[in-house]
Amino acid sequence: MTRGNAATEARVASQSTPSRAIVQSGGYAYRLAGERLKQEFGRHGEMLHVLLRYTQSLITQMAQTAVCNRHHSLDQQLCRWLLLSLDRMPGNELTMTQEFIANMLGVRREGVTESAGKLQKHGAIRYARGKITVLDRAQLERCSCECYSVVKNETDRLHCSPQAALQAAR
Repeated sequence: MTRGNAATEARVASQSTPSRAIVQSGGYAYRLAGERLKQEFGRHGEMLHVLLRYTQSLITQMAQTAVCNRHHSLDQQLCRWLLLSLDRMPGNELTMTQEFIANMLGVRREGVTESAGKLQKHGAIRYARGKITVLDRAQLERCSCECYSVVKNETDRLHCSPQAALQAAR
């Protein structure tokens, strides 16, 4: 293989991913052609900075989730996950099954059923037929481990306006 062919192969290979996207709840989404996104990224404008901040936020969430899964109880993990999901929704209701949550947390559905039952018994949530309504967010925050606030604080810091980010950095 010549040097030029290897570079072309590397460029083509980097344009795909073995990952897949999963929609966790209902709402709106926008679709942008990959080529258009690459053009915007290459302009080194605001889109580049938005995507880099998003990437940093996502890396923080993944790292903190790994720590959380290793060191905290399923009850705490469920609270963290519900809060992070709720932060991305306009209201206080999530539409998702316990099976889906168990898959996202990497645990058995029975564990999620038990933890969700405790939260419902204490009045933090109401759960029925794939709908979770958060009744007491403050209680969920108290029951969650510190992992939620680490991710939330970093996400809030990174996704504020560029002017606010500059001021926060000073």
